[in-house]
This record gives sequence, structure tokens and C-alpha cells, in this order.
Amino acid sequence: MTDIEKKVKDIVSQLTVEQKASLCSGAGFWHTEPIIGADGAVIVPQIMVTDGPHGVRRQPDGVGDHLGISQSVPATCFPTAATTASSWNRELLREIGLALAEECLQEKVSVLLGPGLNIKRSPLCGRNFEYFSEDPFVSGEMATAITCGIQSKGIGTSVKHFAANSQEKKRLTTDAVVDERALREIYLSGFETVVKKAKPATVMTSYNRLNGEYTSESKRLLTDILRDEWGFEGLVVTDWGACNDRVLGLTAGQDLEMPASGRYNDTKIARAVRSGEIDESVLDEAAGRVITMALNGAESVATDYKYDANAHHLLARKAAAESAVLLKNERAVIAGPDPQSKGMDPESESGMTGILPIGTDKTVAVIGAMAKTPRYQGAGSSRINPTKLDNAWDELVAVGFSATYAAGYELDRSNKSGTSGASGDELISEAAQIAGANDVAIVFAGLPPEYESEGFDRSSLDMPEHHGRLIEAVAASNPNTIVVLHTGAPVAMPWLDKVKSVLLMYLGGQAAGGATVDLLTGKVNPSGKLTETFPLKIEDTPCFGNFSGDGISEEYRESIFVGYRYYDTVGKDVLFPFGFGLSYTDFEYDDLFVSGDLNESNGIIVTFTVTNTGNVAGAEIAQLYISGPSSEMVYRPKKELKGFEKTVLSPGEKRAITLHLNTRSFSYYNVALNDWAVEGGRYQISVGSSSACERLVTSIELDGDGKEALLADMAAHTPIYFTDPCSSSVPDEQFEAIYLRPLPPHTIDPAAPFNVNSSIDDMSHTFTGKLLRFFVPKIMNKMLDKDDTDGRAMAESMAFEMPLRVLMMQSDDFLKPNGLDAIIALANGHPLKAIRRFFSKPV
Repeated sequence: MTDIEKKVKDIVSQLTVEQKASLCSGAGFWHTEPIIGADGAVIVPQIMVTDGPHGVRRQPDGVGDHLGISQSVPATCFPTAATTASSWNRELLREIGLALAEECLQEKVSVLLGPGLNIKRSPLCGRNFEYFSEDPFVSGEMATAITCGIQSKGIGTSVKHFAANSQEKKRLTTDAVVDERALREIYLSGFETVVKKAKPATVMTSYNRLNGEYTSESKRLLTDILRDEWGFEGLVVTDWGACNDRVLGLTAGQDLEMPASGRYNDTKIARAVRSGEIDESVLDEAAGRVITMALNGAESVATDYKYDANAHHLLARKAAAESAVLLKNERAVIAGPDPQSKGMDPESESGMTGILPIGTDKTVAVIGAMAKTPRYQGAGSSRINPTKLDNAWDELVAVGFSATYAAGYELDRSNKSGTSGASGDELISEAAQIAGANDVAIVFAGLPPEYESEGFDRSSLDMPEHHGRLIEAVAASNPNTIVVLHTGAPVAMPWLDKVKSVLLMYLGGQAAGGATVDLLTGKVNPSGKLTETFPLKIEDTPCFGNFSGDGISEEYRESIFVGYRYYDTVGKDVLFPFGFGLSYTDFEYDDLFVSGDLNESNGIIVTFTVTNTGNVAGAEIAQLYISGPSSEMVYRPKKELKGFEKTVLSPGEKRAITLHLNTRSFSYYNVALNDWAVEGGRYQISVGSSSACERLVTSIELDGDGKEALLADMAAHTPIYFTDPCSSSVPDEQFEAIYLRPLPPHTIDPAAPFNVNSSIDDMSHTFTGKLLRFFVPKIMNKMLDKDDTDGRAMAESMAFEMPLRVLMMQSDDFLKPNGLDAIIALANGHPLKAIRRFFSKPV
């Protein structure tokens, strides 16, 4: 037993049941509960936690919200996870983690709530900007890197949202219906990686239910899998307001409820212990974990610290530049002897064969309001108050461009960030005229915050209609049009063939403006690659028809076929494939060699070389995919990512790359065995620059364990998963066959009484519901700044979807349990009971 373990055990033995119970919920919004002795001595210190994950959203004392709507201290706004994941650079993520930890040290924040690594099941999830990938391998590796960076300075992390939280609509109540194989291979795998490799201080449960249970009270998830299988030793904390049944949650493995519950749930825990409903040892374990976190956290921030804000801004610029993805780069068109004739730019034959990079000798039309007012982060709880904010217009002028600006559209939420009617046409006409008078036109466009945010999902892949019209008009006026996209997720590009270049900046943080110019001018060579697929249309996505619906459950009928695992398997064309990204140079792959054995400590060793064949330095991200044997028992994707390495090469430089594969690299989850298994047969190993571009291919033969025979009956009843596993195509009986239990109801039983998990929407047809629909928005409007369009869009969407128990929590103790009971009784048609409950003493 370590010294800290002895100290914790000693403290727990001295505390009363009530004191231990008090530790299991927060003190206010951002702090844990302290224990102060009778003599005034601190027995258990209080620590602060705060929102992340790409910045430190530390709010002043006395201010607390989880919507990103209130003030916070200035902090570096680094690029969001969707952005930095595209760097595929573990060391960069670790470096960002170190910087985040330094800012936590200055602000006395002991635990940063992040990273988030939920799987991007659909490109329409409103919070995708905060997550890494559609692929669990990339997600796990990136989360591990940033977690290790943060925790290397003694600051704790909170890996979130555990688990299967892949949509924002009805996220507080929806039931994610996921088969066991998909759960293990796709939705839990990234969490497993970061828990085992980085040992995060905490894991945060999600709001949703998973296969009928709220994740915050699932013993199987929090204890059987997280602790017993993966060896997690840290603390489990709920997302803010995610606690449903506090006593059930405690017995399941939920240690800390956040934020404070007004002591109501503490009382429930104490009563359950004293009545014998739960053993006191269960409470002791939870309290002990909270004490451990508090002691470690207090010690980490005990010494004053000052971080270098300028150095962090430069790191944010470096990260944004390295994470940007060049999606298209065709040769420029120049004026010939006849102004009406066009020819190819002869300079484009020199090795930089596209319109980018551009020199400062070119005149540039800078089009789009986002050039001066950048979209650089997502909306919601992760919203950071930046220490400074670059914009591309200023940066272009600063490096010496002769530039002319036109707004092109207005950033105005009232018309979804575009201007309709005559004024809109005038802005487009002005922009097109300015574009035609310059050598190059650069259009800045994308998704405004009211299109994507925490709290709601997108309705389509479309950008604002005005942005698309603007791009087409500018391209018609100037054939040398470049589009810079600021978006947190994939978008449709019906104008793609009309422009010369597309540079995807995602949400690049506070220094994205400078990073954009670094890339446009060639100071930095683009090296980012997509960690998600850009589909041609939303109907092509594997979960189409079973995502963000109006029911009480979401069935993940596509199973393991998420993202490229689906598109590549069924041969579906996409706009841009997973792993794709261009460079200002070219790379050649050679010398693939496979050695080793799965029974050896180093496993199977894959080596190959990459050469920079261009005339500028650049970085290549080599990706390794495995394709399993053809099988009648085990359905599987055409290929799965199992390794990657980013390497920087000078012109002409050649470098050997070595990647290691272990048994897990070749495994599938066998639901009959309840364990991982390896099927015998020939496995293809391919190395390339994206999921769609194989440069080198070889194969190996594995013996396997023969356990696939246990799945023969299931395979016979699920033929669609071997042919066309699109969610909308899967019949009920075949999904039920892999789900291994009856499917839950999709709609609420109209005869069922309302309860604490009912929402205002659920009871909107009742008199009580109509009253709530009238008053709640007015109350929320008082919380919001009138100019805060980001927070308003999120709050308006969530207001009617949140369960009544969360409404009570958000009321800042205005609505107490007896008042909540009264509302429910009234909605259920029991006015006398409602009156009695309202005037009863809160317990």
C-alpha cells in the first residue's frame, strides 16, 4: 500500500456516513466538497475542475454554467479535436496537452474535463467538432497523446463521454441500442486504449442510456468493463446533470455526481447505507476515490504558476497549420496574349503543381465575412475566451499582399448567416466584381455556430445557401478561386468542380488566421489528412434513417460498419475518403517487408520506406490497414486502420518506417465467447496515403483459434451484414439477431405516467406542459446575453428536450424535489396531490 493509499484509508475511517456521502457530489458547479475538521483543519481539500477540452474554460468564482454562455477567464483557444486529429501527430497532441496543463496550473484547476472521443457515427452530430474521428484507433491514439501531455504536469483529465454518445438530439434521455460487437469494436475501443495507455484520472459518463440503462448507473459499463476488464483505477464522474438514480449509480460504480445536487442525493445515499440497502464499503470506495483525486489535485496546484501566453499562441498557430487539410489544388489559369484565352501557369510544372501556394506578387480578392470574423471554435460548453484572436485578412495584409476585401454575406443568425433578397444579391455582385479584378480570389466560407453546436444536430450537409451562391459567383468571375473552409464537420460541396483549390481549416482555434496565411503562402506545407469521410450526400451515410430521430431510442443497425468501414466495404463513392489530404510535394512508398510472429513480444513487424520525390519539404502520414479473410461466419469491413506514422522529409529524403501489429490488430469481438478472437486465414496488409489509396500490399497467413464456429447460427440469420449493412436496409429480425435480445420500444407508451425523466416536449399536450413551454424560454432568455447567438441556439434546442430532473438542477435550487413532484403530479392529472407535494417539506 502506497503512502497516499494509507492516508486515504485513514481519512475514510474517520468520517461519518454523512460526510462520506457529501463527498460524492460537488460543492457548487465547479468544485468538489471539502471536509473541514472541528478545529478548522482541512481534512479533505476542495479542488476545482473545469471544462475543456481544447482550452481552459475557467469561470470566475460564483459563476457556473455548462452551456458556454457565461464569462470565463482568458485562455488559449487551441484548435478543436476534429482539427488536431487531422494532424495525425501524437507528439503535437502531447505538446498541446502540456500547454493546457500549464494554463490549469495558473488558474488552480486540478482536473480538465476532456478529451472527448465519441465516435462520429454521422457527420450531422452537432458536437463532432469536439471529437477526433469516425475510427476508434485514431481516436484512442490521439486521446492518449493529449491525456499524457496534460497529466504529465499533475493535472487530471476526464475522458468523455462514456459511452455511445454519438448524437446531440435528445442526448439526455435517448437510448442507444447497440449490438455487443459494435459496442466493443467501435464505441468502447478508443476508451479502452486511453484507459490502458494513459491512465486518466477520471472517466466521465454520458447523458444517454445504453441498451436500456443510463450509463451513469450501468454496473456492467462502469465496473465490469471499465474497472475489472480494463484495470481503471481512477474516479468515475457524471456529466453535469447526468445523474438519474444516485443510489443505483453509486452501486454501479459512479463515484462523483456533478454539479451539486443541493444535498438531496447525499441524503439518499446516507439513508441507503443506514437502512442496509447498500453496504457502507461501497460508499467507502467512492469516497476514497474522491479523496485521492482531491489530495492529488490540491498538491498539483499548490504552487503559483504563470504560463507564457505568447508561446501558447504560437503553438496554437503551429497546430492549426499542421492540422489543416488541403482537399483540392489544381493548376492556376493565367491570361494569355488574348484576354479571352486562358492557359496553364508554366510555373506549376516546377513541383508545386497547383494554384497554391501563392506569392505576394499576386493581387488577391479576399471574400467572405469569416476572413475578418473567423469561425475558430465550436459552440457550447467548450467555448473559450481567447487570449488573442487572429484573422486571415489582417495576416494577408501583414505579409505584403495587395488585397481587396468584400464581405459577400453577413454573419447574422436571423437569416442563418447569409443575406437574402436584394441586399444579399448586392453583396454577391460586389464580391464577384472585386474577384474579377484580381489575380486570385480567396473565399472564406463554412458553417456558422447556429448550424452546428453542442445541444443539437445538423439537419443536412449543406452550408448556408448564401455561401454556396457566393462561391459559384466568385468562381464564375475569377477562374483562380480558392475556398478556405471553416467548419467542424463534413459539408456538401456542389461547387467543387468550379474552384481551383479547397483548404479545410476545420475550427482552427485563436491563431487560425495566421495559420491559414502560412499555408496559402507556402510558409507551411499542408500535411493534414481527414480522420472522417466526407460523403457525397447524407443518404449515403451508413446510419441514414436511424440517426437523431424523434423516438426514445436510436438503433445502431449498421453495427460495426461506421464511416470508411461501410463506404469501402460496399463500394460507395464519397466526396473525400478517410485519410485523404494533399501536399505541395509528392511521396513514394517502397520496400514493404513483414516479419515476426504474434507469439513474440514485438508481434508482427511491418517495415517500408517513404521518399519525398518533390522539391519542397513536407510531411506524409502513412496508414496501415488490415483486411481479414473471406468468411461465412464473421462479417467484417473490407479494411480497418491498425497503424499510422507521420514523418517529415526533406526533398529527396528517404526514410524507413516501422509499425508493430499485435494479436488485437487481427481480432474481432466474438459475442458467443464474450471475448476477442482471431479467425484463421489470409490477412492482407496494405500501406497507403488514405483508405482509398493503397501504395503497398502484402499478405500473411494466421492459424486462428477456431472460435468463429460458435457464430454459425447467428451468421445464418444475418445475411445482410455480409452484403449491404446500411442501417436503413437492415430488417428488424436481423438486427435483433445480432442484438441478442428483443428490441426496445421506439416510442413512449401514451398511457405511461410522466416521471422525472419526462421532458417538456413529452408533456407538451398537457396544460402543465404548455405552461412550461411558455415560462422556461423566458427564464432561459434572462440567463442569456442578447447578443450571444451561440449560447441561444444551444439553449433553445435543449430547453424542451431535457428531463425534468435536469431542469431542477439547472434552476440553481429554485426548483426543489417537492416542486418537481408537484409538476409531475399535475401533469399526470392529480391536482390535489400536486398541491400536497408542493407544500410538503423538501427531503
